[in-house]
Amino acid sequence: MIELASISLVFFAFATFGLKRLLTYIHVLQQDDYENSRLMKWVMGNAAFDKRTSLVLLILGGAAFYVDPFFINFLIFICFVAFAYRERDPRKNSKKKLVSTARVKRIFWPSILVITALGLPGIYFQHPWAWIIIVQLILPSILFINLMLSPIELTIQKKFWNEASNKMNQLQPTVIAITGSFGKTSVKHILGHILKMQAPTLITPGSVNTPMGITRIIRENLTEDHKYFIVEMGAYGPGSIKRLCALTPPNTGVITAIGHAHYERFKSLERVAEAKYELAEAVLEKDGKVIVHERTLRFEHSREVKFKNEHQFIVCGEPPEIDPEKRHGKSYLEPADVHIQTINQHKGGIEVRLSWKGTTHVIDAPLYGLHHGHNLAMAFVTALSLGVEPPAIHAALQKMPQIQHRLEVKKRADGTTLIDDAYNSNPIGFGSALELLGQLKNPGRAILITPGMVEMGKAHDEAHEKIGNYAGETCDIAIVVSPKRIPTFIKGFKATGSSKKLIEVKTFKEALQWVDKNKEPDDVILIENDLPDMYEAVPKM
Repeated sequence: MIELASISLVFFAFATFGLKRLLTYIHVLQQDDYENSRLMKWVMGNAAFDKRTSLVLLILGGAAFYVDPFFINFLIFICFVAFAYRERDPRKNSKKKLVSTARVKRIFWPSILVITALGLPGIYFQHPWAWIIIVQLILPSILFINLMLSPIELTIQKKFWNEASNKMNQLQPTVIAITGSFGKTSVKHILGHILKMQAPTLITPGSVNTPMGITRIIRENLTEDHKYFIVEMGAYGPGSIKRLCALTPPNTGVITAIGHAHYERFKSLERVAEAKYELAEAVLEKDGKVIVHERTLRFEHSREVKFKNEHQFIVCGEPPEIDPEKRHGKSYLEPADVHIQTINQHKGGIEVRLSWKGTTHVIDAPLYGLHHGHNLAMAFVTALSLGVEPPAIHAALQKMPQIQHRLEVKKRADGTTLIDDAYNSNPIGFGSALELLGQLKNPGRAILITPGMVEMGKAHDEAHEKIGNYAGETCDIAIVVSPKRIPTFIKGFKATGSSKKLIEVKTFKEALQWVDKNKEPDDVILIENDLPDMYEAVPKM
């Protein structure tokens, strides 16, 4: 009877441990679009497979030859309970919490059954080494369940997709689609604010830019009252934007930039350009207008598409008289239609002077960061192309709210100023944020908190060394989160030869604690990017 009780306790302890480990892996799976390959890449890249529990079980397996089985079972029970307690619950203790969507539940419950079944051989063999194999099988079980559910998920997605597509065909709003390696969310919010002042307008919220995310917005939010529908489109591989354009056929397209964001998915910038210009090709089929930044035309494919359809393109960029080296270092850029002559940052926001069709426009908005000048210009010209009169655009921009977590400047009660750029992860935006930090810091200190940038591929080291060097010239204090990710940033920072302070911490929470303890009135604090847990707080297994 006692032996049965001890075995039962071990079984339930393992089930508890398996549940926590299951939640950890599903959390990463959800953030990686439920792709098994990306979960495995994360596991291998971070050695996020079980080591600690297996090591303890290995030791107990050796002791089992000399110690009473009841006592060994008790120690196994303690082992599972202890490690289950230590494992973070991503539903509660994460920056971006695990969301219990219908898809998560479809993965979760079959996985629970499989994990429970895995525990049965442990009861049969009653040896710690058997439990090692069982623990290591938790991850393959989740991958297997997710793979087996793929046909069901495709059927469900197709149903929702068809519902959204039918609704689009029925309501036929004017669709403005926006894509780009960076800047697309900001342009979407600026343009959305302008158009909402003119007519009912629906925009995809936050950073929603995937097929199922856009499908849900259409099904749940689009109504016959909406004149405009602004859709942000993300490119996660060749054909992904083309697919989104099939769901939301765009009347107007905006392409903001071709850069290293998601570089690791595409392997080359030329392939990124081809993917982004799928939007242009879809707009051209409807004889619509394509508004692009000149920096997107430094690739053969994009230039070819533009050359064949000159009359449908509006190109935004600096005037030709500006030194090519200052125009992104590319002397072969074609002349722009919209000349961004000056971008000036002042205490109340940004002023942009541009000319188009022989007319000079001066636009002003309460936004911060010089890179937003280009975003403002593209949104302004897009609104003009849709028939909105300049006075109406100017009036809307005067009431433009700051864009959350994208160089959002907040004066705090303790006298410090916070520059919240937590949702940025590209070199141009990072540089613009540092420039703003330098402008706002007087008379206080300039403090940077950053974990660096992600998904830069082969450009990771070079980009971080450059930005680290700039940070060394700009900041008084730099707090680097997860420094092992960005050693070249630290190298670049130190290469400036200054005596400025560099602090290395493991987590974002530690960085904020340091600031709270050491802040002084008039300090300006820049939060530049905030990595999700899968990058910063990799669970120790």
